[in-house]
Amino acid sequence: MPKDNVSVQKMVTDIVSTGSGYDLLRYYCLPDLLGKDTKRVIYVMGKNIARETSQMSVDDIIQFFNDVGWGYLTLKKEKRKELIFELTGETITNRIDQEFDVDYRLEAGFLAQAVEQVKEKYCECIEEVNTKKKFVQFTVYFS
Repeated sequence: MPKDNVSVQKMVTDIVSTGSGYDLLRYYCLPDLLGKDTKRVIYVMGKNIARETSQMSVDDIIQFFNDVGWGYLTLKKEKRKELIFELTGETITNRIDQEFDVDYRLEAGFLAQAVEQVKEKYCECIEEVNTKKKFVQFTVYFS
């Protein structure tokens, strides 16, 4: 929970960053601290962030990704029990080109919870990185 009842939405609009400090914390410090549980904890952290924000539509989710600098999220396909998103942008290209191991579990957790809020159905999300075309595909499954 944010301190002093400052909403996550307010924090997002007030923060300006280049992202390198964020990446250092996310890909070096957190794995050092959390060890083998890193990916699971990061996924839950993403879900918790979504719980603290109000996502009324897929467009709100897309806007949130843009606002926090996670990249440009696009809804590519909508099926009966799944949504397929694609995440692109300079941030994604730079991360894919790094020599260290990157993942998108935070974004996947956020998407799972945010879509759950919109669809009002339990959701889980998996991500696949396309290193050749420099994008991340997220598939959100719901019941």
